Amino acid sequence: MSVLRLACLGALTLLLALVSLQWGHSLTLNEQWQLVLGNKAAQSFAQVNFVYAQLPRAVMAMVVGSVFGLVGSLMQQLTQNRLTSPLTLGTSSGAWLGLIIVNIWFSDWVADYSALAAMAGALLAFALIVSIAGLRNLTGLPLVVSGMVVNILLGSVATALVLLHEEFAQNVFMWGAGDLAQNGWEWLTWLLPRLVLVFPLLLFAPRVLTLLRLGHEGAAARGLAVLPAFLLLMAGGIWLVSASITAVGVIGFIGLLTPNIARSLGARTPKMELYSSALLGALLLLATDMLAMGLSVWAEEVVPSGITARVIGAPALIWFSRRPLQAQDSLSISLSPHRSSPSRWAVMLIAAALLLALSLHIGWQMESASWALPSEFQWPLRWPRMLTALFAGVGLAIAGTLLQRLIYNPLASPDILGVSSGATFALVFASLFLGQSLQSTHWMTALLGSAAVLVVLLLLGRRHHYAPSSLILTGIAITALLEALVQFTLAKGTGDSYQILLWLSGSTYRVTGEQALLLSVGVVGLTLLALGLSRWLTLISIGRGFASARGLSASRASLVLLILVAALCALVTATIGPVSFVGLIAPHMAMMLGAQRAPSQLLLAALVGGTLMLWADWLGQALLFPAQIAAGTLVAIIGGSYFLLLLLSQRAR
Repeated sequence: MSVLRLACLGALTLLLALVSLQWGHSLTLNEQWQLVLGNKAAQSFAQVNFVYAQLPRAVMAMVVGSVFGLVGSLMQQLTQNRLTSPLTLGTSSGAWLGLIIVNIWFSDWVADYSALAAMAGALLAFALIVSIAGLRNLTGLPLVVSGMVVNILLGSVATALVLLHEEFAQNVFMWGAGDLAQNGWEWLTWLLPRLVLVFPLLLFAPRVLTLLRLGHEGAAARGLAVLPAFLLLMAGGIWLVSASITAVGVIGFIGLLTPNIARSLGARTPKMELYSSALLGALLLLATDMLAMGLSVWAEEVVPSGITARVIGAPALIWFSRRPLQAQDSLSISLSPHRSSPSRWAVMLIAAALLLALSLHIGWQMESASWALPSEFQWPLRWPRMLTALFAGVGLAIAGTLLQRLIYNPLASPDILGVSSGATFALVFASLFLGQSLQSTHWMTALLGSAAVLVVLLLLGRRHHYAPSSLILTGIAITALLEALVQFTLAKGTGDSYQILLWLSGSTYRVTGEQALLLSVGVVGLTLLALGLSRWLTLISIGRGFASARGLSASRASLVLLILVAALCALVTATIGPVSFVGLIAPHMAMMLGAQRAPSQLLLAALVGGTLMLWADWLGQALLFPAQIAAGTLVAIIGGSYFLLLLLSQRAR
């Protein structure tokens, strides 16, 4: 990319900023210019709105966009990975968690130390990812998958904290969606000095990045202290992102898209890529913010800029996932069962854990910390939760097992691939626009959402033969796209926002006896159907060619089994909301315990899934009694930790 193209990008950015300033007023360009220079005092509403709302918003969009673009390019060049960004590294969710902690427990520090809290959370996320992948292995898709898991894990912890401290919830909803609206110049005057602190460090970045293109050994041979330089530049980038997130909230995908666009426009040198990414970031966020303002006027609702960034960025990530992957982008997890058949003792141990969880649900009195039969008042409150947790775990475990065997992918699960997000999207959409209540079950609505995501996922995955790497990347993008509507709903900051967040956490608290019975009957029926079709599953697991040779129509059988997956996800999600990781953990544990045949894996996974959800629900009630943690939130924390340990074990092999 030439200097002329760079100048054109800068001019286009300024032109777009000028266009954005013409929104919703009748001030002439001369009046605007006089107000900008300070030669004229703002007196009318239009003038005050221009000086203290529109102008700082446009400047903030350019500043934050350039920061995200610059940091995205810096991170991608440091890791030599075109999929690296603050979002995919998990630093955004880490910063969010840090800010929530400081708002809840250290409210006196908010004004002075918010950026440091966000920085600490972002560094925690990055440290978790480095511990999984290693500093020398940050160049492949496993880095992105690790970031996804860290995002879910830290996001679940943040959700739990918000639900436990409802009085602080209203303050974080809009921030979590990413909003550029300004009421003056205070946030800009807060942000700019903190950004300037790091920019001298970035003056040395182009030379370091040029040497790193030679590889770590080549750079070290030319005198570069690779590890200190890497850590210093990465810490500088994380600081810039943390300060920006503190000011405007979480805005994703800008840092992912702009470096890739810059390279496609001809940016070849590290310096040119950094500069062009910064300009493209400002340009893209300005355009995104203009779209958000237009949608806000059309919908007569505030549409945060972070949501429109997701809507634009998620399809781009899907497009990236369809490009040929490099060798280091391969991703697989090998599950080595210790036995050829399930251990009787292992099955008995899990069954004992299940019975103990059932006993605790029925007879443990939280108030007195003692055993006693439930009273007539307690029993109608307890058995629906117990039944719901048990069969939600069974349903998700069966769905995960079917998915993993159908697409030959040990990382497949309804939540990671976006199937549960499809049901969530459909239910929230119906709640917003069709007047359906989230507190009542609408299984057909959820089924349509799950089925639609499965169809899209399978169509997009055919090109790479459903390879784990591409399929997971597509699932991440679909999930991000569908969650944009959910974030829009939460960003309203109304009483309904808290109720939706409670539902999104996967709580069994509001489930009625009728809903629990319907869920149980539905899951039992679909589980029996899955066991009846286990021969199909076995043949397809061996190979579609083998299945066809044995007289099975592999395509029709796969379609039936995928409909079964969608139905299970719809049942569970419509009843208690989305639940993460059960569909991943249960099939893994069943396989590692020796359940290699399809029927035995289905049964053992169901046992594990039900046990896990029962314990998560009871622990959620007991750990912080009388406060409660939703079962879905707690199981996401447990599942995220398990997946991180699984990835760590793969690295150690």
